[in-house]
Amino acid sequence: MSIESRVMYRSLVLVAKRGASILVAVWCLQTGSQPFNRAMLFNVGFKEAMKDLDWDCLIFHDVDHIPENDRNYYGCGQMPRHFAGKLDKYMYILPYSEFFGGVSGLTVEQFRKINGFPNAFWGWGGEDDDLWNRVHYAGFNVSRPEGDLGKYKSIPHHHRGEVQFLGRYKLLRYSKERQHLDGLNNLNYTPKITLSSLYKNITVNLHPELAPIPDY
Repeated sequence: MSIESRVMYRSLVLVAKRGASILVAVWCLQTGSQPFNRAMLFNVGFKEAMKDLDWDCLIFHDVDHIPENDRNYYGCGQMPRHFAGKLDKYMYILPYSEFFGGVSGLTVEQFRKINGFPNAFWGWGGEDDDLWNRVHYAGFNVSRPEGDLGKYKSIPHHHRGEVQFLGRYKLLRYSKERQHLDGLNNLNYTPKITLSSLYKNITVNLHPELAPIPDY
């Protein structure tokens, strides 16, 4: 487990204790030579987590986002939840109204209804905006914590995900058309899984052929 993962896990334990929640962590690590695909990793994590228990609430959490307030309840409601609305790197100001990155929560029913995350975003940027679109096309709104509850610290680090995905704007123009073609229903993968008393670690080699989609 990386240093960022250890710091985040300890923070999540404090949050879970506040809310008397059952916390199970699923870490997903991408291998191979392709650019980082955050969204596809979340889809893999969802599918693997659902093999263990019939969960009802999902929190998709970037490893470099650390909650500053342990009263930010990690739970799901009638609408999808954006927990990390105030990041230190953005001066604790929401960068734009459709921002849905960092830490998001949905019920299993909501996540299946929107067909999960898109798999087509390779590199940095766009997948969280596509998730916002999917949520709204499915008839949901997004809620956020009030006041200082949604404050997070972003740990600086470098990874291949910082390569920007230049095709994201074209894909976002066709979010509605792609929603039922690209997501949970077209994903294939072969994971390597290790278990510990604290978490489940999933390593997977991702490449575009695992989730074929029409070319827009």
